[in-house]
Amino acid sequence: MTTLTQEQVHEEVKARYARIADESQPQVSSSCCDGDTSASCCDSISLYDIDTAWLPNDVTGLSLGCGDPITLAELQPGQTVLDLGSGGGIDCFMAARQVGESGNVIGVDMTAAMIQKANQNKAKVDLPNVEFRLGQIEDLPVDSDSIDVIISNCVINLSPDKTTVFRETYRVLKPGGRLAVSDIVTLGRFTPQERADMNAWAECITGAEDVADYVAAIKAAGFRDISVRDKGNPDVELSGTVSMGTPARAFSARVTAVKPHNQ
Repeated sequence: MTTLTQEQVHEEVKARYARIADESQPQVSSSCCDGDTSASCCDSISLYDIDTAWLPNDVTGLSLGCGDPITLAELQPGQTVLDLGSGGGIDCFMAARQVGESGNVIGVDMTAAMIQKANQNKAKVDLPNVEFRLGQIEDLPVDSDSIDVIISNCVINLSPDKTTVFRETYRVLKPGGRLAVSDIVTLGRFTPQERADMNAWAECITGAEDVADYVAAIKAAGFRDISVRDKGNPDVELSGTVSMGTPARAFSARVTAVKPHNQ
């Protein structure tokens, strides 16, 4: 069995999403909703509870998410929003409309081809309050205490170091700021053999963490008021779930948390 290094995971994920951006054919094995998670996690653009009809096909065609962080975030005019793993820009553009001209949206992605695609899409939607930055979500190119709301759509599961991701999100959020993400989480843990499957990791499957481990990483960063709910069963709170062990069952999670005012 081979254990994947963080660098290997980053390079495989980057290569996969660069191919998606370059080929502009995201409908072909591209989203985190393919493979083992497809039945329970996603149903393409209908994931969104808000209108996406105003967006060009080039934008909606590169929607690679597993949920609707925009509705979850309850954005307000004038807020500054950060999107982790912004891809082609769909969530940034919808967020920009909600925060209005007085607000700002920053998208961070580690794939240069996706940044290029997002900027091309930005020119089509004419939203000047959006900017895209090249960088890793484990080392955000964003000032501390500068963000009101962090969103993300099926990206954190791709990171090989989620503890650092949540520490970085905590760093850049203003006191009282909120985390509102859609992500693939599991009930139960993948085996070391499953985690060693680089293709499955890059496809948003075996990089997913057990809900107990996921919540522990968020809590260790300093967040409070943590909530994790299954998109398919949103009435049940899972943040207090004890690890179920293997085999793992992946699901699309709605995750929220708050950075306390006194931190």
